Amino acid sequence: MDVFDGWSMQMDKRNIKCVSQEDIAEQMKYMQQIKELNAGKAKKYYLTTFGCQMNENDSEKLSGMLVNMGYTETDNAEDADVIIFNTCCVRENAESKVYGHLGVLKNLKREKPWLVIAVCGCMMQQQDVVEHIKNTYRHVDLIFGTHNLHKFPELLANALDSAETVIDVSDSPGFIAEGVPIERKDTVKAWVTVMYGCNNFCSYCIVPYVRGRERSRSPEDILQEVEELAKKGYKEVTLLGQNVNSYGLDLGSQYRFSDLLTDVNRVEGIERIRFMTSHPKDLSEDLIISMKNNLKVCHHLHLPIQSGSGRILEKMNRKYTKEQYLKLISSVKNALPDIALTTDIIVGFPGETDEDFYETLDVIEKVRYDMAFTFLYSKRKGTPAADDPMQVSEDVKKKRFDKLLEVQNRISKEINEKLEGTEVEVLVEGLSRNNPLKYTGRTGTNKIVNFDGNENMIGKIVKVKIEKAQTWSLEGTALK
Repeated sequence: MDVFDGWSMQMDKRNIKCVSQEDIAEQMKYMQQIKELNAGKAKKYYLTTFGCQMNENDSEKLSGMLVNMGYTETDNAEDADVIIFNTCCVRENAESKVYGHLGVLKNLKREKPWLVIAVCGCMMQQQDVVEHIKNTYRHVDLIFGTHNLHKFPELLANALDSAETVIDVSDSPGFIAEGVPIERKDTVKAWVTVMYGCNNFCSYCIVPYVRGRERSRSPEDILQEVEELAKKGYKEVTLLGQNVNSYGLDLGSQYRFSDLLTDVNRVEGIERIRFMTSHPKDLSEDLIISMKNNLKVCHHLHLPIQSGSGRILEKMNRKYTKEQYLKLISSVKNALPDIALTTDIIVGFPGETDEDFYETLDVIEKVRYDMAFTFLYSKRKGTPAADDPMQVSEDVKKKRFDKLLEVQNRISKEINEKLEGTEVEVLVEGLSRNNPLKYTGRTGTNKIVNFDGNENMIGKIVKVKIEKAQTWSLEGTALK
């Protein structure tokens, strides 16, 4: 199937910074070597992921490599021969959790000296963190970052042979590795990373420093991955990037994210398409039109506002105003009246006054988000905001946070209550984690729906009548 409408002919693939296939082949050799070493042995791995969906997708690749090396996954760290923490550094709390987990493993390492403990991901792209782990947690065997994930087999082989901590953290701008094995955690829906890195440099955010500058995968590689997923029976894909709106800008062509959505929409077997995250500064009319015209694209848009105050937005280096954001929301709602909107909000950014906070509440009331992911501002070393002398006290941040949750929870509940008595289409994902007697899935607008069902419904879109609305989910009955 030719899905490109000639766009690929305009693309200069020299602009795509890819790991060479020779390097990938070399890693395959390391995988085979370790697999032969593990032959006849019940080797297990334990993998914990912190952070965003892109981290989860990276962990699926780590799992894919480990499976190819003869390891099976365990949910008990004490049974493992390899323990990996894939880390996030966006917020301090995530870092603290990692250190806590590492501390607990000291005794386990003493009991099992052959155990390999590895730490990777965003945290490891910070030199001070690497030095801290090296000096404080001497039982850690392997440290590597985000840019050399594909080298994990080689690094693991080195760690297995070395009495010293193996450290391999690249400070390069980052490359794209195609052909890395992947072990997906789901059978119905899948993550598909379309680009890496970020060029926005928001004043509070560490991501551009640890993930590097924006690098887009070629549409050919993305489409091939999606088509393979469809052949395996996957029904939904979520296209991932720190800012998907920037997709293609680095490729030297006119091919943009709206074009990619159109091409993915043509893949037979895929029934739903989601994406995240979009940055308000460059959400284009073309993307809105693409969402409207491509019927498989879900009517859900995650569009972080971060703050409703124009003054704070400027300090954040967000590159849009409150008024521009609200105008954009109006355009989206006019084109897609049934759109579900979610957002990210930071409470207590340095210099935020009560008046600034009330501006954020005003945006929430005007937009009426289906859901908001809210965070207390967390200092990130190396970012401009961390050095701002106008830090907001923890008590004030907490009071504002509680007020924001009160307002957003009320709105979320009101939106969901309007769905009581209606029929919705749900892609069934499996049994509910919270209630194993119920099946669960999501609507096209990303509403979680729990209902009585059966195993045959998994992977299918079924109609469910909504009987009860909760703040964050819906309950109903599947219709025959």
